[in-house]
Parts: sequence; C-alpha cells; structure tokens
Amino acid sequence: MLPIERSTPAETLAPRGLLERFTAVRDRTMALCAPLSIEDQVVQPMPDASPAKWHLAHTTWFFEAFVLGGAPFDPAFEFLFNSYYEAVGPRVPRPRRGLLTRPGLDRIHAYRADVDRRIARALAGGALGGDALTRLELGLHHEQQHQELILTDLKYVLGTQPLAPAYRALARGAAGLPAAMTWRSEPGGIVELGAPADGFAFDNERPRHRVLLAPYRIASRPVANAEVLAFIADGGYRDHRLWLSDGWQLVQAERWEAPLYWAPPERAIYDLAGVRPIDPGETACHLSLYEADAIARWLGARLPTEAEWEHAAAASRLDGNFADAGRLHPAPAAADPGELAQLFGDVWEWTASSYSAYPGFRPLAGALGEYNGKFMSGQCVLRGGSCLTPADHIRRSYRNFFPPHARWQMTGVRLARDTENPSLT
Repeated sequence: MLPIERSTPAETLAPRGLLERFTAVRDRTMALCAPLSIEDQVVQPMPDASPAKWHLAHTTWFFEAFVLGGAPFDPAFEFLFNSYYEAVGPRVPRPRRGLLTRPGLDRIHAYRADVDRRIARALAGGALGGDALTRLELGLHHEQQHQELILTDLKYVLGTQPLAPAYRALARGAAGLPAAMTWRSEPGGIVELGAPADGFAFDNERPRHRVLLAPYRIASRPVANAEVLAFIADGGYRDHRLWLSDGWQLVQAERWEAPLYWAPPERAIYDLAGVRPIDPGETACHLSLYEADAIARWLGARLPTEAEWEHAAAASRLDGNFADAGRLHPAPAAADPGELAQLFGDVWEWTASSYSAYPGFRPLAGALGEYNGKFMSGQCVLRGGSCLTPADHIRRSYRNFFPPHARWQMTGVRLARDTENPSLT
C-alpha cells in the first residue's frame, strides 16, 4: 500500500458516514449510465472522450488499487483500466480505450459489485486504517469527477452522430433574453486564496497563500448565447484581430463558426435532450479558452485571473444549477441584485491563469502524487463547477484545468475589466 499525505486526521473520518456516501456516489454513477444502450457505452469518438464502460471500470479500479489492495478481481484490469499512473505500471493508451470490446459490460458490472461488497465489508469491520480511509474519500471525489466526464463524453458520443439522439427527456422553459450584464467593482489588495488546512481538498488547492490584487471589475453574470450570437453576426469567427495566435490557427484549421454543438451556427443547438432552437437567454457553453478570450476582447473586456475569481466568489453562496437539479444544461443568464449570479454551477468559467503550483505546493506521496501536479503544463484554470458537476463536489477553492483548445467540456466565461488604481496614478 503506497503512502498518502493526510489533510484530515483519520479519527475524524466516520466509517459509517463514509459507507453511506460511498454507496450513494457509486449508485449515482450507475444511474447515469442506466438510460444508455451497451453500444452507447463503448464508443470513443475522439481521444479525450472515454467510453462510459471505461469510466465504470476505472473508478472501480481506483478503489481496488488504492484503498483495498490485496488480490485483484482480475489481474488484467490493472493494465486495462489504469489511467495515467506511471508508478503503477503500463496501461492502454488513452486514444485506444474505445477499442476494448472485452471485457464486456456485464463483466464490468460484476467488477463494480465485487469491489463495492469488499469496501462495505472493510468499512463495517473497521479494517481500513487512516491512510485507507483518506484514500477512500479521495476516491469518492475522483468518481464524482468521472460522473461529470461520463456526461460530457456521452454528449460528444451522441451529439456528433447523424441522428443526434437524446440521452433522456429534460425540461426546458421558453426562450428569452438574458438579464442585463452589470459590473461589480472590487478594491483588490492583499487577499488570501486556496483551501484551508482542514477538510477535504485536492492537493493543487493548497497551501492557502496571499496574493496582491489590483482593483478590478467583474461581470454580474456569465456570457449568454445572446452575446455569442452577436459576436457571430459581427464576423467574430472571421476577424483575426480578436484571436490569440494559436486560437486563430485552430479556427482556420477546424473551420470553427460557432461553439460546439451549434448547427447551423445561428439556429439550433444540441443538448442532452436532443436538438432544439438556440435560446439567446441561456448561459453560453462549450466555449474553448480561445473563443472565450476572443468574445471577451470583442466586448471590450478580458478573462479574470483565478485569483480575481476566487476573491470575488469568497462571499457567494455555494449553490446553483448543478447536476443534482437534473437540468443538465446551463440555465438562463440571471441577475441577482445581492451578489454575483451563477458563480457556481451552470458552466466552468475560464480564467486567464495558467494551471501551475501555488507557492509551497506539495503533491500527495506515492503514485497519487501524479493526480494533479504532473499536468501543470499547457493547461488553463477554470472555476465554479457546472450543470454536470455534483453539488457536494465543488468548493470555492476548486481548481479545474483543461488545455485552451478544449470545448467538449461544459465551459463558459465570465468577463472582467481593469479598474484604475488611484494610488498608481
């Protein structure tokens, strides 16, 4: 068993509560896959979108490898369902996960059931020590990440097919216009960011540290489809002056004319309920960082830094349109006179910050040190969670990250602007 750094003392982790949470998380993963055919769960239309069957197996392997240890359910599964842990050993390359027709889905379900029984017995019998309990908590958050990936990857599977089938029926309201976008001024100064020392957080959220912020303004809501429609109508996808160089090359190479799942660019959108007309009032989603940056520039604004975002969100309620609400798509862009609207849920919001270590960052010990730290290159930070994120998975300090070209994730943008600092003039 490999060691792990603990941020929560083992004695504060209640095995009974963990068993209830373990069962709930594992059941929800199966429920997400329940509407799918076997064929839906084995397709991999692009390297980044793993099959649902692989997600079901990989999350199970995580608990078997890092919590249970001992004799495996099937020795071949370590090779088949290891994701990227070099310390564990070789694995199937990510782009080839969709070629795994064997083992079958029934075998994967049996694997999940076996590991679930073994975890339940270990918790009930007090057989898991402090390190293993901490790993179990990490594994639950890991599975919640994969629950979101199941939905985003499945959306790419279904949304790129000729028939564009629905995942399931989902309620949608009448189309409308977004609430007016206003701006909140923040004074800046020396602020503290990052997760506190106690409680669960991923290693990349720590340590808590101080940052100096210049005064800035942040938008009251995320960008809506109405702004994206106006950007398209004004030739935004054809104006090189608005784009970062890498983004402009991608626009030309892939002939982008609109966000992912818009077809044709100004008429229809695919979501997990099928194809429907674009609602100008809904929060815009499936934007790459390049698109988010270009739209911000077109609107005379910029992307916030992650420090600005977390500072602005410090006093906001941790509620919103998460996966638990069952909408599985961003809600109309709202207005909240009391605070910034839709900071949490709806869409992961791009920031201008590259994904890098906080001062004093320490990765977890052993193989789990590969969980976050080794990806701190070529990625950008997103904040806030989305309509596909489990509500109890998100924190103000949560740092998501993707490469700037990614747009199959539920990503959007909130704008920021500079504020002149009188002390510097």
